[in-house]
Amino acid sequence: MHSSLATTARRVMAGVAWLRLMPVGLALALLLAPTLQLSAAENNPPLMLAKVYHPGLDLQDYWVSEKYDGMRGYWDGQKLLTRGGEAIIAPVWFTAGWPNVPMDGELWAGRGEFQQAVSTVRKLTPDDDAWRSIRFMVFDLPAHGGTFTERIPALNSLVQQIHRPWVQAVPQWKVASHQALRKQLTQHVKAKAEGLMLHRGASLYRGGRSDDLLKVKTHDDAEARVVGHLPGQGKYAGELGALWVEMTAPPGQKPLRFKIGTGLSDAERRSPPPIGATVTYRFRGVNDSGVPRFASFMRIRSDAQANSSAP
Repeated sequence: MHSSLATTARRVMAGVAWLRLMPVGLALALLLAPTLQLSAAENNPPLMLAKVYHPGLDLQDYWVSEKYDGMRGYWDGQKLLTRGGEAIIAPVWFTAGWPNVPMDGELWAGRGEFQQAVSTVRKLTPDDDAWRSIRFMVFDLPAHGGTFTERIPALNSLVQQIHRPWVQAVPQWKVASHQALRKQLTQHVKAKAEGLMLHRGASLYRGGRSDDLLKVKTHDDAEARVVGHLPGQGKYAGELGALWVEMTAPPGQKPLRFKIGTGLSDAERRSPPPIGATVTYRFRGVNDSGVPRFASFMRIRSDAQANSSAP
């Protein structure tokens, strides 16, 4: 990644280091976008990803934690990366003293402050004041060879050694039953938390999705790619009426397309997510053809905003 960025920098401004190029603004960022996207694709961190909770699990095997509504952050031992592998330009003081040990976590601005977190983290020139509201909630150590139960005390010890108030270990606890889990979920959601997470204690850190990591929420959500804009009518005449989106299909099958017309703010209707953007939506089950029922827009996926072609 460093070599490709250096090559790009030389093409743009001979003899000028990459870090000095960053403050020149959005125009330069757009000029460099194709190379940045390639670099990100080549350096995607092999993250552990969550599936959706389902009854029938032995909850004694799992640890429970809060699901933070922020932006995924991966510290590779030298720099912060998004889920898509793009470099996050944080203030120097934010990562000063961090160890050369990979850490997986969430860049979080507090409950209900998702947009604040994303707008802060995505800026090419970091805003010190805004970053002071960001916490790095560390929930795993990808390079640790032990089980998750063994990784928890190692993570807590590492965070204590970092000794920065904005770097925090995510609390983990046990729950006795599915009824108790649902009760805790309700309490957290009422307090504006996004939901809960379940992490199998015996699991090793492996990239990809499995039942080792599960998200527990009050609604289903998924992602789709924007493939078109449908014009509005009535009060929305001249603005966006609905997004035409496409779900990723299994190999050999035709992608499903459907409309998302609710959940969009007036500002999003005036300036809708661009074609190619990946959006998150919530829904209530699927119909016989597999199309989500009552799909409602939530947001542009945070780590896809700078790379709208991400699937």
